[in-house]
Amino acid sequence: MPTGHGGTGPVVWDAHSLPAGDNVNPYAFSVDLNGSYFLQKGKMVAYYGDITFKGVGAGAVDRVLGQHFNSPMHAADWVVAEGRGKLLLADRAFDLNSYDLDEGNLTVRSGNLLAFDPTLRLKQSIIPGFLTLIGTGRFVAASNGPVHFVEPPIRVDPQALVGWADCPAPCHHYDHDYMHGLIGGLRRLTGIGGASGEEHQFEFIGAGQVLLQSSEKLMAERSVGAVDAEAGVPVGGVPSQPGTAGHGGGNPNIPGLGNLGDLGRRFGL
Repeated sequence: MPTGHGGTGPVVWDAHSLPAGDNVNPYAFSVDLNGSYFLQKGKMVAYYGDITFKGVGAGAVDRVLGQHFNSPMHAADWVVAEGRGKLLLADRAFDLNSYDLDEGNLTVRSGNLLAFDPTLRLKQSIIPGFLTLIGTGRFVAASNGPVHFVEPPIRVDPQALVGWADCPAPCHHYDHDYMHGLIGGLRRLTGIGGASGEEHQFEFIGAGQVLLQSSEKLMAERSVGAVDAEAGVPVGGVPSQPGTAGHGGGNPNIPGLGNLGDLGRRFGL
């Protein structure tokens, strides 16, 4: 465990000693809240102070949303935190980092974006599964391993891609051998087929920066804000009752497709 200055025990934080707008450690971020803040559901682990959380479409919050939140397909995954205090953010012990935009634009995977200042405007990217932030402000994002910045022209493994800033959206690049033979013909016709990043890449050109995580494994998908049914979680670990679907009678699953919310997020809906 982290130790204090004397090395005799763990560091114990309080509302005053927590960092203001900075990492507590590589896996947790402390937000010094004084006003409003956009936050993805399920990413707040604790807070100090007088803070309320309101969903998108909740009365007076709509005025703020209309100016800065323009992604209706992802609206249900977000809340607005309002008040004064310290917010602690985390996401399944993935690496967290904050980034500053200065009159710029950055496109990031929707599942990796945890929170952002209300001075930024959020748009829905034309690329499925990605969101675009525009303006000046700070945002917090997660990654499976540390993030590296590289300049175009470059081709990257789609599973290692976190996002890109101030450069055109990528195009697909398929190696020639990938399209040969019977399987290659099916892939050309359907666009479906398993391939590694060595066969299929995203190609970036022009000026700007590309954000890559130090892993070819995407962060595991989960329903945003869902509480897993497991021991130790209130109402978790309760066996499904007859006539209910999923854990504790949640949203029904369609055989062969899985949960519709997960399916929508998978395709950027």
